[in-house]
Amino acid sequence: MDKSNEMKKNESTEVSQVDTLFERISGLIEQARRFVTNSVNVAEVRTRFEVGRYIFESEQQGTRAEYGKQVLKNLSVRLIERFGSGWSYDMLKRCRFFYQAYGNAAIGATALPQLENDADTIDKECDTNWGNAVATIQQPRFTLSWSHYLVLMRIENIEARSFYEIECAEQQWSVKQLKRQVGSSLYEQLALSRNKDEVMRLARQGQTVEKPSDIIKNPLTLEFLGLKPDVAYTESKLENAIIDKMQQFLLELGKGFLFEARQKRFTFEERHFYVDLVFYNRLLQCYVLIDLKTGDLTHEDLGQMQMYVNYYDRHVKEDFEKPTIGILLCEEKSDALVELTLPKDANIYASQYSLYLPEKDLLQRKLKEWIDEFNENRI
Repeated sequence: MDKSNEMKKNESTEVSQVDTLFERISGLIEQARRFVTNSVNVAEVRTRFEVGRYIFESEQQGTRAEYGKQVLKNLSVRLIERFGSGWSYDMLKRCRFFYQAYGNAAIGATALPQLENDADTIDKECDTNWGNAVATIQQPRFTLSWSHYLVLMRIENIEARSFYEIECAEQQWSVKQLKRQVGSSLYEQLALSRNKDEVMRLARQGQTVEKPSDIIKNPLTLEFLGLKPDVAYTESKLENAIIDKMQQFLLELGKGFLFEARQKRFTFEERHFYVDLVFYNRLLQCYVLIDLKTGDLTHEDLGQMQMYVNYYDRHVKEDFEKPTIGILLCEEKSDALVELTLPKDANIYASQYSLYLPEKDLLQRKLKEWIDEFNENRI
């Protein structure tokens, strides 16, 4: 009996050792694979940057217009013969624009022409954009894939481009997610809710989350829910659509959000109350309560959220956690009503949502006007 128990104990120890070794070695192999993949991506991006530099410097020495175009076409033919189909005429033009965007700030801020255009149109756009740019070489640090940079190099605003590149690397956005965030004007939305110093910080550091207002976006863009703006729907339908698309909703909310529950019930004085959506933000270390409102925001809605926040602060949160944040996500809101209803130190925010992508040009104009006005007031 004792021998049998000892054998079982040995077998159990052996299994435990195998499990431990398996986990450690699996982690090592996965890390190595990620390193290799990342190294290949960086090598590919760096190579195309240098190709773009060689082309740019050659054309700056006088190889321009129709002659330059023919040079690129002949170069493409020879490269394809030796290295395969990855070096088409369009690819060489992309490399050149990539270098223009990232080689130097004086050269950068150049939008990539739509490659569906015919080659003559593209060449004209290239010549127009170049001007008298000076090819002073800087060595940028590349951390993303070539597919990511194909999206980033089209962003004309250098600060916005820097912001998206930082966030993409930190949040490990896919190319599809990057396109969606650029399309939803994430940079402009965040910038318009910050002062000028914090706008500059967005470009240098990406989105930093240090205080409750850092996680607020206005509006939240929920086009991925598939709800039509001109069709009536209930708060329950809005909530169901968010639950069905939770991954996209978390991406839209921003950094550090973890989903905990829907219709979270708590009981107070024998009455039941329900919070639509409960999240936790690991960066701020606090609960974030969201209530959905499909109509106009009322002072009763604000008072109800204040009660929810108070309950969580007094009965749910731990001593080490920060005060609970309440967000009323609504179609329409009145800033004056919010200010009048809530005390100044309330940790409650009203944020509108939009069921369609914002007009990027409009947001960019608003941001420029806001910064110009800010600079004028400081003089």
